[in-house]
Amino acid sequence: MVMKLKTSELTLAAMFVALMAVGANITSIAPFMVVGGVPITLQTFFAILAGVVLGSRLGAIAMMVYAFVGLVGVPVFAQFGGGFGMFLKPTFGFIVSYVFTAWLTGYIIEKMKNTVGVFVFAALAGMAINYLFGTNWMYTAYKVWASAPEAFTYKLAWLWMVVPLPKDIILAVLAGVMGLRLKRTLSKSQFSNVKKVS
Repeated sequence: MVMKLKTSELTLAAMFVALMAVGANITSIAPFMVVGGVPITLQTFFAILAGVVLGSRLGAIAMMVYAFVGLVGVPVFAQFGGGFGMFLKPTFGFIVSYVFTAWLTGYIIEKMKNTVGVFVFAALAGMAINYLFGTNWMYTAYKVWASAPEAFTYKLAWLWMVVPLPKDIILAVLAGVMGLRLKRTLSKSQFSNVKKVS
């Protein structure tokens, strides 16, 4: 039973790696998800959901695997990007942040009661880490090694993030609500399998 449980966890982790790749390039599959010239990606949504469903440790590991797979050259990043050169892109901080997003989301849920309010709070906290880490990395990158526009300031970096913010808040809340239902469904399924084995 323990081996089956570990196999199911690894399967779920692999599924979230695949979902992150799809979420990064969802507009290639569904062009209508570009609103006002802004692509509606689902990476933050799936990173949060990974923390909710897999927990802090496995969720973070799944996001590490996603980042590693992309860095070794598999085109799983946005616009089908991949390769070690992606590390130098100013937006790579958001990819790193998915590890912390999944971990924090899962950690909060593990330490508190399984209620919709807790799950939504955890999801929003995970989204906040995504924005804090990713935006600060982006600002530093532009100032240190990337070619920043002359008028580029810390305030401007955050103003850029205002555009996707409403979408990410809505998706974070949705991830919290959906995640609770998924977790309950998975728990019932695992309990049912335990009864069958015994």
